[in-house]
Parts: sequence; structure tokens; C-alpha cells
Amino acid sequence: MVPDGELLFSASYHDFVRRIAYHGALKNTALNERVEDFVAWVNREAEAQGLPHHIPKDPHGSIGLARFRRTLAWHIARRPGGLIALAIQYGHLRTVLDARTSSGYASRSRRGIHGILDVETALAAADTAARLRDSVAAGENLSGPAARRALTAAAQVPRFTGRIVSNTFVRKAAAFLARDGVVLFDNPDAFLICAFKRENALCDPDPDANAPRQYDCRPGCGNAVRTDTHARLLRERADDIYQLAAHAPEPVGKRMRANEDAYGPATCLRQPGRCRRAC
Repeated sequence: MVPDGELLFSASYHDFVRRIAYHGALKNTALNERVEDFVAWVNREAEAQGLPHHIPKDPHGSIGLARFRRTLAWHIARRPGGLIALAIQYGHLRTVLDARTSSGYASRSRRGIHGILDVETALAAADTAARLRDSVAAGENLSGPAARRALTAAAQVPRFTGRIVSNTFVRKAAAFLARDGVVLFDNPDAFLICAFKRENALCDPDPDANAPRQYDCRPGCGNAVRTDTHARLLRERADDIYQLAAHAPEPVGKRMRANEDAYGPATCLRQPGRCRRAC
């Protein structure tokens, strides 16, 4: 609804009643009111449709814009492409790249980004470790050069059961992420878990980075870990590419077949159980 080149919350295009050519973005007051109106609309629709999915009243007050920073950071920490969401929010891609892949806080032009990202990244890493423990307990094998390191790391990370995040927890999250080599990052787009260790990483992280460049994950990295499920999904993806290449014109088909070959030949993908202790 907003034309290319316009602000995401342009006042000119979000005033549905008067359609006046305002300048700039919607003010905080207007956006806060819209959030509350949206909650009320959801609850009315749920009641009208006989659905149990109401949005309850928050004991900590209204749901304002300030509380959406953690929501945004939650998605950034759990999706390799989440950086783009932060770029849209803060309007400065370089700031975003530094905030997610470097611990050089002084380079960030917006205060508070680093604390939010550290918290959500640490929680995402704890979730990844918990899921890995559950997968291994259910009988899945691990493959990849960092498999043993990932098993050790997963066994040491406590399961996060949810709580209010305090300033103390923010500091603990930063310290947790600084433990090079034992923090696990899920990368569903690459069908793997990254047991991030700076000296092994092929994604060219900064010297003091505390997270991988997940959008630049490369085959053959020494931090890669895959479960049987990852390996199966990766083989299915390779088969899909092969099928597409068979019906694509050259040289597109040739390039796609080269990508398919990059997925398939490794022994750890064809026989993941043989690589459980390969690291």
C-alpha cells in the first residue's frame, strides 16, 4: 500500500479517513492507538466467530511501540534474513550488519539495539541447543565437522522456560554469546546448525564477531552440524534443483546442476550416521 521509496509508516498513505498529504511518518501516539485498536478488533472478531484466541489484557500496561523492539529482535535472531527487517526499522543497513555480526558496540548509531539483539540471539541459541538435545535423545544422528562440539555445547546450555528479561539478563546474554565455539545458531535456509567458532568460519565474520553471517553461509565450513533431518531436507532440496534444472534452458540448467552437485556428494549427507563423531 506504500509506494516504493516512501517511508514504511508514511503519514500520507496511512491516513485512511482524510487522505491529507502529510509529511513524514505517523507519530508515536497515532501508532500506539492503532495497536490498541487492532487488539480490540481481534478480540471482537474472535468473539463473533466463536474462537478462543483472544488477546488478553497485559498486566504491564498497553502494548506500545517501545515494546515492539523485542518482537522485531525475536524475528531477527531466528531468521537468517531478519537483518532486513532491522534495516527497514532503523534505516541504516551498515548499522544493522554491525549490530548482528560484531561486538563493536561503539560503531552502532542507535542506542539499545545491541542489548535487545544479544538477548534474543542468546535465547534463540538456547532454543537451538534444546532442540538438538531433544533430537539426539529421539535417536537422530549428527554429521559435520563440528558435531562433537555441538553435542558438548548442547549438553551445557540450560533450557529457557520463559521469564521477564532484566538488565542483569542482558549482561548475561552478552557474556553467553562471547563464548566462542560453543554457541549454536540455527540456519534453516542452509539446512544446518552453526556451532560458531570464528577461526573456522567461512562466512568471513569480523575478528570480534559473536555470531555468524548466516546470510552468507558457505559449504564446507568447519562449524557446520546437521541432524538426520537436516540431511534429508538437504537431499530433497538437491533433488528439487535437479528436477528444475532438467526443464530449464542452458546455461541456467547447467548452473543449477552445479548447485545440486554441491549439495549431494559429501559422505556426511549420504550417510549421516557415519559422521556422528566426525570433528
